[in-house]
Amino acid sequence: MNQDIPAIGIIGGSGLYQMEGVEKPTEQRVETPFGDPSDIIIGGEMHGRQVYFLPRHGRGHRLLPHELNHRANIYALRSLNVRWIICVTAVGSLQEQYAPRDVLLPSQFFDRTSRRSEHTFFGSGIAAHVGFADPISTNLRHILAESARESGVRVHNGGTYVNMDGPAFSTRAESELNRRHGFDVIGMTNLAEAKLAREAEIALATLAMITDYDCWKVEEEPVSAQTIFEHLVANAETAKTILAKAIPRVATEPNWPEHKALDSALVTERKLWPEATRTRLSAILGRFS
Repeated sequence: MNQDIPAIGIIGGSGLYQMEGVEKPTEQRVETPFGDPSDIIIGGEMHGRQVYFLPRHGRGHRLLPHELNHRANIYALRSLNVRWIICVTAVGSLQEQYAPRDVLLPSQFFDRTSRRSEHTFFGSGIAAHVGFADPISTNLRHILAESARESGVRVHNGGTYVNMDGPAFSTRAESELNRRHGFDVIGMTNLAEAKLAREAEIALATLAMITDYDCWKVEEEPVSAQTIFEHLVANAETAKTILAKAIPRVATEPNWPEHKALDSALVTERKLWPEATRTRLSAILGRFS
């Protein structure tokens, strides 16, 4: 394996707390300026590529959505030279055509969260405004779509993920409003990961694994942790199958649009950057030094 080739990160969601098939596994305890990641990061080789796996909620699912330190998670992966991230996340369906155990590959987000200050690395003397009109890496999303189709999975390439705070599920009124707005799936975690990955110049795409119909479908039982468990287990196995096909297809050169996201984003003149802030963001701003 060529050590000069940047790595691929995998963020595992509900039901996906470990990855089989990783050769020469190592445990990476990464300290970041933003605190600790969700768990130890497992590094290793898959299909000739360096990969790093991070369970979003910690092994054993110990962290609620509002407890996740997204900045530490993304910064830790970037410090390990990760330039592509595939997120796996459990979501509820807001439309009839997206059934449990289907896979949707979001192309857009709608933000209903309330923690904006924790969705950026910048501030403290360095201002940046990244372009986010297309929040998902199109190249990586199409790789996932092709890999899912080859795996025989019912996949929907494109759609809008609405991000709520949680940890409680939606009320019926909220679910029906999101549905009428034309949103496709709902979750509690992925938007912050996408924003921070863009600031870290990482290409990111998401496997949104559908577990339920939220609670808008009144003829069915409202979503609960108990009712989605079997779907979580099945979806985790599906995700592993897709990932095994997708990883060898990912580019080896970080030359996609996302990898230069800061070229037009940094507002503060470099001569004005506070040294402490520049040092804190060294994993992201290194190429500007």
